[in-house]
Amino acid sequence: MAALWLLLFGVGALFFCSNAQEAYNNLPETYKKGVDLALEKLNSHPGIQHHFLFLRTITMSNTEPGFDVSYIYHHFYLKATKCQKGTVDSTACQFRNDRPLIDCAVCYKTFGGEIEQEPKPYVHCIHKPALTEEMTVGRVEHCNRMGYSSGAPTLLSSKGTK
Repeated sequence: MAALWLLLFGVGALFFCSNAQEAYNNLPETYKKGVDLALEKLNSHPGIQHHFLFLRTITMSNTEPGFDVSYIYHHFYLKATKCQKGTVDSTACQFRNDRPLIDCAVCYKTFGGEIEQEPKPYVHCIHKPALTEEMTVGRVEHCNRMGYSSGAPTLLSSKGTK
């Protein structure tokens, strides 16, 4: 009987792990690049000890002024896993429930599906409990200015998916 429980637990753990990356895998490529950018910045922080994975999207929008140019805005959560920072294969990484979520907002310009270096991509990630209303407003204002500085309509006035 114990072996049956162990087998069921193992299968459940594998199913949960595969679902951890399913949300990321379902993102459009241009949004995955922004999540990867946020993870790269997060992993460069010396205080981070755990491997993080994309959890879910809160808001996403894009503006396409033409000529294969897009302005992307993506607000999402990252969640700590039981794996150590630097883990290459995250398929076996399970989410931890004892750490706060990381709330991230990124905005950037793409040309031909690739992130442009100008204007500089904006990445703002913070533990969710520390996020203030002023920070949230600042994120949106910064991203809107990025679009306006290039003559594009505002990012957050476009119709996006949730």
